[in-house]
Amino acid sequence: MLTLRRAADRGHFDHGWLDTFHTFSFADYHDPAQMGFRALRVINEDRVAPGQGFGTHPHRDMEIITWVLDGTLAHRDSTGAGGTLRHGEVQRMSAGTGLTHSEFNGSAKEPVHLLQIWLMPDRTGHAPSYEQRTFPPVELRGALRLVASPDGAKGSTVIHQDARVFATILQAGEAVRHPLAPGRHAWVQVARGAATVNGTAVGAGDGVALSDEPEVSITGSAGEAELLVFDLA
Repeated sequence: MLTLRRAADRGHFDHGWLDTFHTFSFADYHDPAQMGFRALRVINEDRVAPGQGFGTHPHRDMEIITWVLDGTLAHRDSTGAGGTLRHGEVQRMSAGTGLTHSEFNGSAKEPVHLLQIWLMPDRTGHAPSYEQRTFPPVELRGALRLVASPDGAKGSTVIHQDARVFATILQAGEAVRHPLAPGRHAWVQVARGAATVNGTAVGAGDGVALSDEPEVSITGSAGEAELLVFDLA
């Protein structure tokens, strides 16, 4: 079964300094039919104006993954972690028993465009932690690159959930496939460009939920497409 979540149907708010789209219910956007998919709770597509950002705020018991599409994101948190994030780098923050952090556009001139993803953890009470890994775009082109997993396989970031997150960049006609074990589910998020997912045409901002499918099959449609694939229990 395939369920399509169109980009235009997402929650949308333009705060001036922040232009944000919510795939699932978040903050002032609430839709009882869109409360997440399996352990996947939040996918926010944010564009943050130069020099602007999210001041220090708390999180608890959530696995937070940030994927930058364009620009630079500056991060600082109460674990002592800090730095900048660019395209091809994955930031994983396990909020666990609680932490505070801030995120700002690292440029005074250019906007930053990013996806922030929240996954429910496998249990409450993990120790807060932070991790950042680099995945050169060459590793994503024409392939599914594992970027987050519960066991850190293939150099991926470690998350406290039975989920695996892959990233891919596809040119028109390029295809990737990911088999789904019985009882597994998948979510495909189109970060940019156009593709087909199991034969269904999708564009930037679209999401696709897959259940009772033997595999995820993605083919680039035009230009260059970038997608994230979530393999979920």
